[in-house]
Amino acid sequence: MIKMNRGDYERILSDSKKRLPNEACGLIGGIISENGDKSVKKVYLLTNTDNSNEHFSLDPKEQLAAVKDMRAEGLVPLGNWHSHPESPSRPSEEDKRLAYDKNASYMILSLMNIDEPVLNSFKISGNTAEKEDLIIEN
Repeated sequence: MIKMNRGDYERILSDSKKRLPNEACGLIGGIISENGDKSVKKVYLLTNTDNSNEHFSLDPKEQLAAVKDMRAEGLVPLGNWHSHPESPSRPSEEDKRLAYDKNASYMILSLMNIDEPVLNSFKISGNTAEKEDLIIEN
């Protein structure tokens, strides 16, 4: 299970809408409890250096700065997030191919229906994507 607060969800949503028609992307940092549940404590909005509506690459300098910030804040990297401007909230074949950490959470925000955005989180191992319970708290 992974939890995030409504404010962090709104930041991801706002950034994703702002970057349309391209995919938006970033990292999530937080804590992992003894039972393995994750809590997002900080969302990082990074630049998609691909400037594409079909794929993303995190800006390496921004990624390094985010990881340094997580360490300074006592957080651990939990995974990443990106938007799908024109497709559902599920990993594409490219998303699966590029998912190198089977312990990471991969959040995907679909803006296919801009009035009803959908955010899901996945664990990806090889060609298998399993939906992770995502709770957005107020």
